Amino acid sequence: MITEDDICNVHMMTEEEKYNLLKDVIIDYDRKEDNLIQILHMAQAIFGYLPTEVQHFIASQMDLSVSKVNSVLTFYSFFSTKPKGKYTISVCLGTACYVRGGKEVLNKLKDELGIDVGETTPDKRYSLTVMRCIGSCGLAPAMTINGKVYKQVNPNRIKRILGTLK
Repeated sequence: MITEDDICNVHMMTEEEKYNLLKDVIIDYDRKEDNLIQILHMAQAIFGYLPTEVQHFIASQMDLSVSKVNSVLTFYSFFSTKPKGKYTISVCLGTACYVRGGKEVLNKLKDELGIDVGETTPDKRYSLTVMRCIGSCGLAPAMTINGKVYKQVNPNRIKRILGTLK
């Protein structure tokens, strides 16, 4: 049985150990296609993202086609085939945030980080995403960094906010 400690310690594991852990996950989920989404979640927790090699491994272990595995993971926005940065910055572009300057906040982040939405900086420090609503409409514009909400953000605060992460 996979424990929470196993998932928390993946950063100290070798690639071989990660694949062995993923194999145990697949076995724990009975290699059933109905459990593919849960297995993909666990695989992403283990590897940080779902590269082609991991997709092939899952497909072979579950006796599924790679196209089946890939079609499920690309359908859902919470899966990633690219490595993420240490800090995932998500800018809210829901209605309230958008009309109160969310787009300008996003543009400033793009300029500061030198990346576009869906990309990660070359040093793997930052990833940039957008969300449609984070439930903080009264605090608009808002963004999150690794889940922490930053309220009433404006482009002038971006450098300072990023500076707190260094």
